Amino acid sequence: MATAAGAAYFQRGSLFWFTIITLSFGYYTWVVFWPRSIPYQNLGPLGPFTQYLVDHHHTLLCNGYWLAWLIHVGESLYAIVLCKQNELRIRIKMRKLILRDTE
Repeated sequence: MATAAGAAYFQRGSLFWFTIITLSFGYYTWVVFWPRSIPYQNLGPLGPFTQYLVDHHHTLLCNGYWLAWLIHVGESLYAIVLCKQNELRIRIKMRKLILRDTE
């Protein structure tokens, strides 16, 4: 469970950005894996641009897709490591505080 100090330190992300990132990554996945099923003519200015990228730079799109996933996974692992280190520091401080009071 989160403590009051933890609640003040961590902030919940914005639903707006969660939605934008999820939809963007979904569109990117669609472009990389199923480019023939995209209705380019119905996407406004994004349609011709996406079609150009698919037709002329599909390898770059695929490599960029996997690089984006790699960055996100690395970022998540780094966050886990930082949280574990921070928890360890908090435990050490609490132990020192408790032991000092009992002496």
